[in-house]
Amino acid sequence: MVNIGILGTAAIAKRSLIPAIEGLPAYFNLIGVASRDKNNASCIANTLKKDTFVGYESLLYYPEIDALYIPLPNSLHYKWVNEALDRGIHVLVEKSLACSLEEVLFLNKKAKKLNLVLIENFQFRFHKQLQVIQNLVNSGEIGELRSLHISFGFPPFEDKCNIRYSKELGGGALLDAGAYTIKIAQIFLGPNIDVLGASSFICQNNNIDLYGGGFLKEREGSKFANISFGFDNHYQCRIELWGRLGKITSDRIFTAPPDLALTICLEKNKSTKHISIQKCNHFKEMLIYFHQLIESRKNLNLEYEQNINQARLLEDFKKLTKI
Repeated sequence: MVNIGILGTAAIAKRSLIPAIEGLPAYFNLIGVASRDKNNASCIANTLKKDTFVGYESLLYYPEIDALYIPLPNSLHYKWVNEALDRGIHVLVEKSLACSLEEVLFLNKKAKKLNLVLIENFQFRFHKQLQVIQNLVNSGEIGELRSLHISFGFPPFEDKCNIRYSKELGGGALLDAGAYTIKIAQIFLGPNIDVLGASSFICQNNNIDLYGGGFLKEREGSKFANISFGFDNHYQCRIELWGRLGKITSDRIFTAPPDLALTICLEKNKSTKHISIQKCNHFKEMLIYFHQLIESRKNLNLEYEQNINQARLLEDFKKLTKI
């Protein structure tokens, strides 16, 4: 069993990760959640019936901690991931892993040197629907894959103080919603792709990128991906895979709730087939994978490489759009 703690009280931790961790008692023991606010820390501790951790250091220096989940604002990821690695602690960190390629390179170099797990939390990687789609593509069901069309965006947040609207905290649509679209493009096109075109709208009020899009293409080959994302959009969470013989679409590719059964659409030969996907708690599946890496230390290099390639593509996008 892995002793795990959580740095911060982000909504995703309360809504998804804490229930998932507590739903895996054979894998994890939740030590507690750290908050910089004493009242908040006490409230969470009482709710979870755990010890109170005021300040992130108090959990980081807890003697029995094995792993940390870090859902802090993007600008704080580098500092606390770095300190956790220095303490010999395995890390699962929310996307984006850090705010620059330089920071991501440093953290992954350190994790590799210390033989520690460092994973960026894209839980959709572990949902059954992604596995079904990959199997359909790999089996040639839609013929040779030609292109991807990926969109992830949502209406403005009601909370105008949301960290996603803060430049200082590493906010902006690219490092949040855009990161998903870039991540899944690599899953289907492979790591050897480049950002050949990009566009971002910068909000003058807070100087963050509010929405954007881009064009990614294989270095050797003709397959490509069009991506769109944003914080000021009609809700979309969609992928379309267009092949020579057919097309696959899903409208809940990134954020399907654990209790939602899904349907993906396969179109070919002038017919449409709806494929049902059973409910899947991709947060639990991701945590099980995290646990397996901690136990076996296998595939660590693969995760380091993925982390770095993701950061490279984000950096290239930022250079093209000057954000």
